[in-house]
Amino acid sequence: MVELLLVVGLAVAVFVGFNIGGSSTGVAFGPAVGSQTVTKLGAAGLMSGFALLGGWTVGRNVIETMGGEIVSMQFTLGMSVGVLFFVGMALLISNLFGVPASTSMTAVGAIAGLGVATGTLNEDVMFEIVSWWLIAPVLAFWLCAVIGRYLYPYLDVWFRLEQSEGPLFEFNRVGSIPYPAVSANATRKELFVTVLVVGIGCYMAFSAGASNVANAVAPLVGSGAIGESEGVLLAAGAIGLGAFTIARRTLDTVGNDLTDLPLLAALIVEVVSASLITGLSLIGIPASLAVSATMCIVGLGWGRATRTVRISDAAAVAVRGRDEGEEKGPGMSVNALTAKQKEVAKIGEEDPDTLDASDLFDPSTTARVVGLWILTPSISAIASYLLFSFVPLSM
Repeated sequence: MVELLLVVGLAVAVFVGFNIGGSSTGVAFGPAVGSQTVTKLGAAGLMSGFALLGGWTVGRNVIETMGGEIVSMQFTLGMSVGVLFFVGMALLISNLFGVPASTSMTAVGAIAGLGVATGTLNEDVMFEIVSWWLIAPVLAFWLCAVIGRYLYPYLDVWFRLEQSEGPLFEFNRVGSIPYPAVSANATRKELFVTVLVVGIGCYMAFSAGASNVANAVAPLVGSGAIGESEGVLLAAGAIGLGAFTIARRTLDTVGNDLTDLPLLAALIVEVVSASLITGLSLIGIPASLAVSATMCIVGLGWGRATRTVRISDAAAVAVRGRDEGEEKGPGMSVNALTAKQKEVAKIGEEDPDTLDASDLFDPSTTARVVGLWILTPSISAIASYLLFSFVPLSM
């Protein structure tokens, strides 16, 4: 029976890692594939390698937190399978509703439910984790809001790039030995931007591995069924399998949607969200890359749209109220990010028509996304509590 449970646990862990690889590869390398900087095959290879690197180094801290610090007891094999089941359920719910639900939050919810049911929940650790869940999205929003309001237009002017004809690299030869060299048609700026796009994708893959490896194997490692290093290798291998297979569809989706989220905006979102999650992973906090990235997009668009209004003008309106017939403040749409300009207008002098942002902040969509972020870990915690309260899983 124990051997059967172990096989089931390993299968569920691979399933979780497989789905993480499928979704995270599109997020990490969608901009690079969409701009034809790397191929899908190259993106899958880079995702596999850097996810392994992130899991092998920083990811161990998150495994230790989820596998042994949230509850003051050692996982049994049956408990591990139960927790992993809820992580898989979260992936299913997110796919059905088309919302990037957090596997990290759902896994922690399941472990917390186990802790409450068995009276072993470490409340201090849980309070620290939940506190960072609240802080990280707010921090992501405001960091990107500041970038969108004060830096984005200048970066947009500099970053705009006319691609040269032909490939960026070509092969020369020294005797019979080929070596890569920059094409004669390529510019230094084009080379720099290309390296930057690929480098940021690798950084995002590293962050995804650091954060998500624990979601697949932490309960099994905590139960002693497998070692920590073996768990990292198992999860990273499953992520790589997802990157080479189902990630092709997510790469198409993200790559083809770059007209809605421009390359520059995508790179800013990746850098900020990956930095936040890597920092949290360093201190052992399991957090959601999808939630942070989404709040980065919202903050960047909001900050960009607010360039039509000076802070002093907004403050004056807040104090005296809006005059009759006076136009409302800026709307919120992805146009706020896609608007192109040759010269940067000063804050307060931007054309409101080019920075309309009502589509980006659709209230019903935002409510659905935020609602599921709260709902999935809550359901996981309640279901886990009921399962471990009434079903004996002590094996």
